[in-house]
Amino acid sequence: MVDKRKRQAGDRNIASAMIWALLTILPASQALALSELQEIEPPAAETGQDGPPLTVEDPQSSPDFGLPAPEPVIRAVPQTEHPDIDAAPAIAADLPPVDILTDPAQLPEPAQRMRQLIIEAATTGEIDNLRALLGSGPTATQLAFGQIDADPVEYLRSISGDGEGQEILAILIDLLNTGFVRVDPGEPGETFLWPYFAALPLDALTPPQKVELLRLVTAGDVDDMKAYGAYNFYRIGISPEGEWTFFLAGH
Repeated sequence: MVDKRKRQAGDRNIASAMIWALLTILPASQALALSELQEIEPPAAETGQDGPPLTVEDPQSSPDFGLPAPEPVIRAVPQTEHPDIDAAPAIAADLPPVDILTDPAQLPEPAQRMRQLIIEAATTGEIDNLRALLGSGPTATQLAFGQIDADPVEYLRSISGDGEGQEILAILIDLLNTGFVRVDPGEPGETFLWPYFAALPLDALTPPQKVELLRLVTAGDVDDMKAYGAYNFYRIGISPEGEWTFFLAGH
């Protein structure tokens, strides 16, 4: 009986030793496993530490992986975006040539006389002195594209910037001292036209001609005319027979 109890006590001691060994060995194995995991460094992005420095490779030395290089994209620019600076002479070449006259002696004698009479009347500074030259009835000078109900002299006074007519008189003198052209030669409506700018595309004017135009109008006026598409300041028409046919602004 005593031996049996000793054996049971010994078995219990062996079992207790085995349990104790397991309790001491298991934490150690887990600690070892954690220590092994800590030897593996996490990525720099997770730790907040700076990663390896970045380098920029030369594009020519980069591998192309056998892919074809992209072709450059070429956009066709419409002509209207970048107009050709030679376009104006080309347009002028397509128009019939204009013979610009500069000598009043090239006018028929009746036309010469009317031109001189207008200049003399305008030089007086009195717009009423134009009345005898404006005519009446079917041969009256056309002063507007529409019907004018007012007295022609009073109408000219009303459209003059100064309100008295002197501006209109100055314009008449300036116009009749520019070059002129012969319109519809040999036709029933043949007319000598001042200034010659009215018969030319503005983009075709030479530098000296532009200076002549700027003696009549401002640079801003010229820009407006180009936007409009033609000369639209005052013009004068005198027939070969010496009739003052028109004095108009517009086109």
